[in-house]
Amino acid sequence: MNQPTGFFVTGTDTEVGKTLVSGALILKLREQDKKALGFKPVVAGTYRDNNDAVLNEDLETLRIASNLKPSELDLCPYILDMPAAPHLVAASMGLELEMRTIMQALEQVQRQADVVIAEGAGGFLIPLNKNQDLADVAKAMNFPIILVVGMKLGCLNHALLTYEAIKARNFRIAGWIANTLATEMPLLQENIDTLKTKIEAPFLGLIPALPKQLQKTVDSPYSVEALEFAAKHIELPKI
Repeated sequence: MNQPTGFFVTGTDTEVGKTLVSGALILKLREQDKKALGFKPVVAGTYRDNNDAVLNEDLETLRIASNLKPSELDLCPYILDMPAAPHLVAASMGLELEMRTIMQALEQVQRQADVVIAEGAGGFLIPLNKNQDLADVAKAMNFPIILVVGMKLGCLNHALLTYEAIKARNFRIAGWIANTLATEMPLLQENIDTLKTKIEAPFLGLIPALPKQLQKTVDSPYSVEALEFAAKHIELPKI
């Protein structure tokens, strides 16, 4: 089967490594001479750089991985300043996040890419508006799903609930990735082995905790070196 034109990266929670994995996947695809570009339907939380430009750390990571110059391509149609649930931030601004706007923005990126890595926001069922959530966005994109599991206490429940939600919607699951957070959890390998027996999808790798020199600071993107480190520990899906 031909490789799909994109993948939708979701996670068991916020701050579990979706952006790190998305950037690493883009690098691995680009190593295969594919023009891979990142995309996010919505981001919540911005900062200002030394030039007073308003930026989002996830988008800047995707931009770095995609080898894009600043402002070269719009990777996200909704950039919200407050770091909170996007539909609530939007409502406080008198704005409704619309599927049509997201899909139009995705089409613009797809025109310049061989493969798009679309990174979700928060978890799989985060609301988009009163009637739709991120699962509806994934359905509209029709990309296979890659699930990122942040390996911490509670991850088994979060991972299996997310997996059940993905299966219930009859989505294609390209695989799942375990991401070690800043502190390695007790019984890490045993937790991974448990998930392997319960998730009927390829295990694409375990990303170790980033070395201290590669860990990012608040309000900054991941470095290329951090993305390269992660890329060495994961495989591309075989679809």
